[in-house]
Amino acid sequence: MDPRRNPYAPGAGTPPPELAGRDEIIERASIALDRIRAGRAARSVVLYGLRGVGKTVLLQRIRQASEREGFVPVGFEAPEDRSLPSVLGPALRTTLIRLSRGAAAKTALQKALRALAGFTKAAKLKYEDVEFSVDFESLPGLADSGDLETDLTDLLLTVGEAAAEDKTAVVMFIDELQYIPEEQLAALISALHRANQNQLPITMVAAGLPQLLAQMGRAKSYAERLFEFVPIGPLERDAARRALCVPAESEEVEFADDAIEEILFRTEGYPYFLQEWGKHAWEEADTSPITQRDAVRATEVALAELDASFFRVRFDRLTPAEKRYMRAMAELGPGPHRSGDIAEILGKKITAVAPVRSRLIEKGMVYSPSHGDTAFTVPLFDGFMKRIMPTLNP
Repeated sequence: MDPRRNPYAPGAGTPPPELAGRDEIIERASIALDRIRAGRAARSVVLYGLRGVGKTVLLQRIRQASEREGFVPVGFEAPEDRSLPSVLGPALRTTLIRLSRGAAAKTALQKALRALAGFTKAAKLKYEDVEFSVDFESLPGLADSGDLETDLTDLLLTVGEAAAEDKTAVVMFIDELQYIPEEQLAALISALHRANQNQLPITMVAAGLPQLLAQMGRAKSYAERLFEFVPIGPLERDAARRALCVPAESEEVEFADDAIEEILFRTEGYPYFLQEWGKHAWEEADTSPITQRDAVRATEVALAELDASFFRVRFDRLTPAEKRYMRAMAELGPGPHRSGDIAEILGKKITAVAPVRSRLIEKGMVYSPSHGDTAFTVPLFDGFMKRIMPTLNP
């Protein structure tokens, strides 16, 4: 069929044409933000789940809705091997300058700008990757001690006070939160805790991989009481069917029932994969309805494309030892797997492969759903590992 009319949108963080099955999560976040702006108790929201479940899309949708309601967003993605100040500072700078337009005389806002100036100077001495500048005079003793927890707390409190003065709320939207080092994550949690205690309108909506729960718990023991951790998983059957069929119906195209069954089975309800299979099923079909034969051909093309991009880009980041560990996991199936079983496949002791497992967790390739267990963070990755490494010992 005409590729120009293909409605599907596979891609990292690309909004799908039909965001099915997520209304309750969006509403929960909306209620929390409204309560925080009104000075009522509410927890910051943390979305967590595997790759491909649509966490980034949800984060964007919540942010867009909040902006329409007058909230002030501070958005960024936490990259690997970068400090929190290096990415948070520029984002806050942009937000404060935007708030200052037409409000230069506001006392709390001026204090926040000076706090950011002090924070920036102190961070540049401690973190080599801090490169941004702030053209405001710092206030001695405010957010400039060089201790990240103290300085970040000072900074967020002044930003919260500026938001209260402007009768709005500042919301930090942070993606890939698991990449923030634990010491810096602890400072962020502590700062948000103080702002929450002071009932200031500044909060966070974040997203990350499943290991984020353990990371935040280790960083601060009270994290589970400060944040609402919302699991994001594959879509339930009816929602997955809508995500697949509604975009095609908007173009007056239908799927045969057996084609739908084939695609739901292959994608396991993961939103990213539904978009991939929908795209390729459309392109394989000559006319409506899209048939099971079209869906089967779409599986072949979709897997080849995923192998060359979505899966491959993650595989290429691994060392030879890490690849063998992942291949041993794949030998056991989708998972999760006991660490001892993986070590046995590799012919080594658990202690010998533990450092490899730790590095894979740091890279966001695996996580530990429970003590002693290991699972892939990327759905269907076991099949890819078998295709890319047909044997454990090539």
